[in-house]
Amino acid sequence: MFSNTQRRASHILHRIHAVLLGSALLLLAGCASRHEDGTTLTFWTIGREGEAVVQLLPEFERLHPGIHVKVQQLPMTAAHQKLLTAFAGSSTPDLSQLGNTWLPEFAALNALEPLQPRVDHSAVVKPDDYFANIWATSVIEGKLVGVPWYVDTRLIFYRSDLLRAAGFDAPPRTWDEWRKVLAALSKPQDGIYGILLPTNEYEQLMSMALQQPEPMLREDGRYGNFRSAGFKRALSFYVETFRLHQAPPITNVEAGNPWDEFGRGVYAFYFSGPWNIGEFRKRLPANEQDAWATAPLPGPDGAGVGAAGGSSLVIFRDSAHKAEAWTLIEYLSRPDVQQRFYELLGDMPARRSAWDGDGLRNDPKVRAFREQLEHVKPTPPVPEWEQIVNEMQLVAAQAVAGRLSIDETAAEMDRRADRILEKRRWILDHERHAAGDAP
Repeated sequence: MFSNTQRRASHILHRIHAVLLGSALLLLAGCASRHEDGTTLTFWTIGREGEAVVQLLPEFERLHPGIHVKVQQLPMTAAHQKLLTAFAGSSTPDLSQLGNTWLPEFAALNALEPLQPRVDHSAVVKPDDYFANIWATSVIEGKLVGVPWYVDTRLIFYRSDLLRAAGFDAPPRTWDEWRKVLAALSKPQDGIYGILLPTNEYEQLMSMALQQPEPMLREDGRYGNFRSAGFKRALSFYVETFRLHQAPPITNVEAGNPWDEFGRGVYAFYFSGPWNIGEFRKRLPANEQDAWATAPLPGPDGAGVGAAGGSSLVIFRDSAHKAEAWTLIEYLSRPDVQQRFYELLGDMPARRSAWDGDGLRNDPKVRAFREQLEHVKPTPPVPEWEQIVNEMQLVAAQAVAGRLSIDETAAEMDRRADRILEKRRWILDHERHAAGDAP
């Protein structure tokens, strides 16, 4: 008989066939092998993380002389396709970094090894030491399929000097306060705006929506819930920011160099993630370094919730070296190693205890992220989420342009989400009959 996971995976598999052509060399690269003096693990990373992790591995291999780690760094633009190709060809690596929004898809494919039994016997990985809702992103349908490696959430960078000059001694904590600050700092006739909200980026509206009591999908992820009162409240605040000329209706391409514009005071607020701490320090002159700060997101009625982002470490089911792969995950999860990883790359630790290091504890630009990480919420754990949220933003841009009302926008978002989720509904609706199906 088919398992529920196999049935959920069936609607993903058809997408894989299109990426199989020309993949033979990649598949060969995914194989683990016996090192001449032990085991060779294949570890795939995505983006810049590979550059930093190779600097952490000599100590690991010194502590574990029987294990050699081969790192393959995948480009961000091709990583998803290559991972699917490797799964289709049964040539996945032993372990990999996976973005948290990708976990539901690979869990549905039954590609990931459940990790709770290993966590239960681990002296290193302690769930209580992780930010609660960051840990929750790795739990898919009740199964732990990853261990959070680093965290990512978005909050507000702001020009503290401009706020003080306008009579505000502290950053806003509520939407009403934020609206007043934005109004005071916006001079659209002079090309000056309170905030930059690129209309082709979904993270800003999504974060506002996550602050609402209603989920963004309903009925176990079968349907969109964009017509809920909470989402329309978030959408209204977002769209009104443009209609009041407190944000320019432009994409991130049209925005040019946001760091320079922020430094020149074109925008008083910039909605972004931890990687931009380093960018602002690098790009703004020394005499402007005390003119900016970070703060947690304002919420509808108080401190706001952010999106629980980042990457987790996973072990693939096809790995022949699961015990050794888990040993590497434990090493990379150590608080001291997470601190070193932050020093090398700026990726923030998923463990609270790792934040006790001087580089994080004493950095005033980082403190707001520590506070925000206690108030984050996972995005809906469905494989189709990235497609849904991109469609959400395409429709939101029409509302910003004045072509749709709030009600029309929400209805169109639901229509598009429901179409994307059609196969998911079919699978879930037929699961009740799975026990009677032939294998």
